[in-house]
Amino acid sequence: MATASSNHGTKSPMPLRKKIGYAAAALIGLAALWFALNFAHIKSQAKLGASYGAHIACSCRYIEGRQLASCESDFEPGMEMVRISADDENQRIRASIPLLAEAYAERRGSFGCLQLNQAEIDAID
Repeated sequence: MATASSNHGTKSPMPLRKKIGYAAAALIGLAALWFALNFAHIKSQAKLGASYGAHIACSCRYIEGRQLASCESDFEPGMEMVRISADDENQRIRASIPLLAEAYAERRGSFGCLQLNQAEIDAID
């Protein structure tokens, strides 16, 4: 008697490309979830870095009299994202971390460089 053999019970394995796609989607999803849950902390750290950068660059430029490009060498490690620009007419520095934070510091006579508050920043713009 002849018997027929069939493989109805076995499934073909998932292709490697599909596994990698699922793994990448899961990692991106986890990264997005982590970013969403930590956004307030990330934004506050960005504000802190921008404020520190503005103050250090203001002191470097308007008190020490150095060029703005050399002031970036005074930044702490990890501040590579901080961008600074100078308004020499008003002796003011703007420091920012793109899409997250910005801060201003201004030289005010013998007081040195002071951070500007939000009302003063709004008056500039």
